[in-house]
Amino acid sequence: MNISKNENFEVATLGGGCFWCLDPIFAELAGVESVVVGYSGGSEPNPTYQQVSSKTTGHAEVVQITFDPNLISFVEILKIFFTYHDPTTLNRQGADVGPQYRSAIFYHDEDQKTAAEQVVQEIEAEKVWSDPIVTEIVPFEQFFIAEEYHQDYFKQNPYQGYCQVVIAPKVAKFRKNYADQLKKSAV
Repeated sequence: MNISKNENFEVATLGGGCFWCLDPIFAELAGVESVVVGYSGGSEPNPTYQQVSSKTTGHAEVVQITFDPNLISFVEILKIFFTYHDPTTLNRQGADVGPQYRSAIFYHDEDQKTAAEQVVQEIEAEKVWSDPIVTEIVPFEQFFIAEEYHQDYFKQNPYQGYCQVVIAPKVAKFRKNYADQLKKSAV
């Protein structure tokens, strides 16, 4: 499944560890039309979760965000992205290890590429992270939607152990730090 631009919306495709962690954050942002979890950046067509988890397909777990650039910019999305995952760890986010958990921006056009490079330069100049950023900035090629049970995983399974220990604290921090940018339904 590929989501393409139309005249009202743009698409961002981001990998920042487990897609379950990024999905609820971006889904609550005003200006975000939809968030779909899936796989990008690999060689296997239509991979399954099991194939991606085997670390042999080259795919990253990603979120594909459809947003209204009149309400939230790609740069704003990237700044939030860099706040809610560690872009300095290669192929790892916390206890999740493997190339499927890499930090990546799959840019859809040259404007997104330029914006991503500028945001990375700004964050490195501000010394937000003590280690260098290893986020890949690579051209978007294909997006494969993940299995249905992965969609809205945190929303559907808030009491599951991983959700309680890993995702819930991130979402709580996000809601506190970005309260003024949340959709009315998320408040």
